[in-house]
Amino acid sequence: MRVPQGLEAAIQESHEALRRILNGDPSGYAALFADRDDITLGNPFGPFGKGREAVLKALNNASTKYRDGSVVAVDRIAVYGNDRFICLVEIEHDRAKLGDAKDFSEFAARVTSVYERIGGRWRLVHRHADPITTARPAESMLGLPPTIR
Repeated sequence: MRVPQGLEAAIQESHEALRRILNGDPSGYAALFADRDDITLGNPFGPFGKGREAVLKALNNASTKYRDGSVVAVDRIAVYGNDRFICLVEIEHDRAKLGDAKDFSEFAARVTSVYERIGGRWRLVHRHADPITTARPAESMLGLPPTIR
């Protein structure tokens, strides 16, 4: 699909926000999210946050999990939408020190972002990122280690 005017800039801002959060700074994403009570954020570190306060809390928590990070690549899978709402599907490939680790790890996240054009600017209204980028067995839904077959 044709990417609406201004969306590429917002997407680049989100990739910069990703680089910043991988270095412990949540402010990039905080600035991209719309300032209203129905925004949502789901990340690998907890349940969905809904509303500005919960989203900022989740962003702050996520920022404590990463250090010295960089964005290795971002694969754009799909873009859907219209001149008001856009759904963007990507896979983010990153490198950072996770938690208390002394060594770097490389990891990937599948990401769905929903943008809304508000006042002439594309703003995030939803973001969901999780580490599932490969096929998994049905038992993975139980939250248990996969059975070796």
